[in-house]
Amino acid sequence: MPSGWGCPHEVDDRCSKVNNLPCNPGMKGCTLAGRFRFYNEEKNERFYEKQAREQAGSDTKKDSE
Repeated sequence: MPSGWGCPHEVDDRCSKVNNLPCNPGMKGCTLAGRFRFYNEEKNERFYEKQAREQAGSDTKKDSE
């Protein structure tokens, strides 16, 4: 995958962190999953899940105050 950065887990287009699967930034288990938004919305599911959990946590704290 050509890009301006290099993932330390990508070796020969494979992810050494996620069972040696083909590198797919944003896949479950990827270092980038849930931390960044991607142009391809299909890869943003984990980001939105994390965002919803954080929002729910801050709502719970506001309710308890």
